[in-house]
Amino acid sequence: MNDFLDIYCERLEPGFWGEPFNAVTNIAFFIAAFFAFHLAKKSSGLNWANLLLVVLLAAIGAGSFAFHTLATESAQLADVIPILLYQLAFLGLYSRHVMKSSQKSVQSLFFIFLLMIAAVHQVPDDVLNGSVAYFPALFYLSRFAVWHYRNAAQEKWLLPAAAGTFVLSLTFRSLDMQFCPGMPMGLHFLWHMLNGLVLYLTARAYILNARKL
Repeated sequence: MNDFLDIYCERLEPGFWGEPFNAVTNIAFFIAAFFAFHLAKKSSGLNWANLLLVVLLAAIGAGSFAFHTLATESAQLADVIPILLYQLAFLGLYSRHVMKSSQKSVQSLFFIFLLMIAAVHQVPDDVLNGSVAYFPALFYLSRFAVWHYRNAAQEKWLLPAAAGTFVLSLTFRSLDMQFCPGMPMGLHFLWHMLNGLVLYLTARAYILNARKL
């Protein structure tokens, strides 16, 4: 029996560098955190909300790196928890400070989002290589993208571009195992690189358009 989680094409055996491309490409999340930090410094300022997004971006990179090197169940938690926290933080902060939704509306958004996550987790992990888990995030990002394009004060293209890139990154994630025979490294590393861009675009959309706290 394997003592590691083998759920991506690149992983063939246990070992710290069992997924070199998947591990190294997590630098995309640290790059996103770096640029979001400097954007916040020169625009709306390093308030708690901006710093929260930056810290979670870096945490996503660290957690994903841990998972793709250690490939254990505890490392998997370190991977998925920061991703969920970033989703919740962005949903709450963007809807409250950019869309200026009421606190009650934000609470309803959280409730529906968590219900959707619970529902998609009933889908077997082998369906679309587990990418169904990200459909609630895609749903809300797409909704926010429409609102952003119509109403945002700055850079109206940011969330539409993030949503389109997210669709592409989800496609690569879903097809990872299908490409194993002809491409041993798989496609999951492209998920990392594109998602680094997606997360930076979402953070940028918030930082540039949120009212000052």
